[in-house]
Amino acid sequence: MYCISLNPFHLDLIKNTGYIPVGLGDKNFSGEWQIDKTNNNISSKNNFYGEYTFHYWLWKNNKIESKEWIGFCQYRKFWKKNFNNLKVSNFKELNNIILKEIPENLSRYDVILGENYFVNQFRFSKFIKHNLKVMTLQPSLFFDKKKRTLKFHFDMMHGHGNLNKAIQVLNKKDKTDFNDFVNSEVSFNPHNMFICKKKDILFSYYESLFPWLSECEKIFGFKDLKGFGLQRIYGFLAERYMSFWFKKYTKHTILPIYFKDLSEFL
Repeated sequence: MYCISLNPFHLDLIKNTGYIPVGLGDKNFSGEWQIDKTNNNISSKNNFYGEYTFHYWLWKNNKIESKEWIGFCQYRKFWKKNFNNLKVSNFKELNNIILKEIPENLSRYDVILGENYFVNQFRFSKFIKHNLKVMTLQPSLFFDKKKRTLKFHFDMMHGHGNLNKAIQVLNKKDKTDFNDFVNSEVSFNPHNMFICKKKDILFSYYESLFPWLSECEKIFGFKDLKGFGLQRIYGFLAERYMSFWFKKYTKHTILPIYFKDLSEFL
């Protein structure tokens, strides 16, 4: 399991979990960290791609040694062993509830994703704040949650029409299916967190994702991406595509994600 962090002071905590520490961003990380700045890399795009600069580095430099169950978590989002509602107040308790090994009963699956995030559950005030014009032109959105799809949500949060533009440059094999997915589904598996049983599955995903994001760069570039909702657009596109791709091509299941920032334990 790789645990991605932006803070060099998280090293000992991550090592104590048994995870592989991954350091991203501009801070100085010691040699005990896995970083994405060597060999073939896009680390300079971290502000736009987020954790996907590390995924690109793994893909291009073939640095995965594990033969099975390759997973990713973050310094403030962790996989839980089960769906209980336990809350933690210290690092020891956190370390006891997070996933360390894949249970035998999940071995029949190819991929583990996080619990679904329902985009149609937002308060009206948040939708209106982000795009009053769309809500005014489509008043039915106030009353019909089924119409508040992934496409609608992306338009609200990451620029109206941007998802459509991105879909136009997606490979022919997936373009229609992905378009149907975002226009019909009201939930996705968030945070760009997943666990793959085999390296081949992971690399097949990368081989579909990164060429698409490269084409998207020709549309959106970097210079005019202002504000978090737009600046991180490549990461947000990958997040939606991740849910679609793994559901289309693999046998998957879900596990819960626990939110706790390691900085609370420093």
